Amino acid sequence: MGLEVQSRSSDSPYIERVWRSHSSDVDRMTSIATAHWDLVFWEHRGQVSASVQGPESGAGPAPVPEDTTFFGISFSLGTSMPHVPINQLVDGFAEIPDATHRSFWLKGSAWRLPDYDNAEAFVQRLVREDVLVRDPIVAAVLRGTPPDVSERTIQRRCVAATGLTRGAIRQINRARQAAVLIQEGVPAQDVIHRLGYFDQPHLARSLTRYIGRTATQLSDRDPSEPLSLLYKT
Repeated sequence: MGLEVQSRSSDSPYIERVWRSHSSDVDRMTSIATAHWDLVFWEHRGQVSASVQGPESGAGPAPVPEDTTFFGISFSLGTSMPHVPINQLVDGFAEIPDATHRSFWLKGSAWRLPDYDNAEAFVQRLVREDVLVRDPIVAAVLRGTPPDVSERTIQRRCVAATGLTRGAIRQINRARQAAVLIQEGVPAQDVIHRLGYFDQPHLARSLTRYIGRTATQLSDRDPSEPLSLLYKT
């Protein structure tokens, strides 16, 4: 009961995660910060909808329609759709029109609706049709292997491709890692040392801002409100 979430990794360089979920007896969740943007499809009372969900710069409450099935593709950092500027969708979304059980409309064409098992083939078609691109400089920088270009160029391209600065991405990803470790039972003091937080108040502020939970709340095995997708990288 609640929000049942299943996710998997992908061998596609364009995909961070593929996920699906179903809601039951829950009307709200905590949407945690994420540096990634998603293409999301959902069915509620027989109606299919789709949207591009932008990166989330902080945690906050989000409504959950009851008895709804969701499917999403979370894209790797540096991947973008140039005709839908991600830097304009931070903490927001763009609806995709004319979604049905079979197809949806994107960049002037009808596309067959993807699913959990064929996400990679669908994304590859987007790449072939130049709907989806990947900035190699941003991808290299976020892997820790920056190319020989100026810091100004890196920052400009990072914001254009992700909607966020490198600093914001690091803080979000670190908070998500901390939340996963705490849920696994790692003591807060060990998390502080492992991830480079200055002290416990620093960790607490980060968790509150980006996860919407305290360390104690993350340790609760029966939370009052579900979290959005949180996974070990």
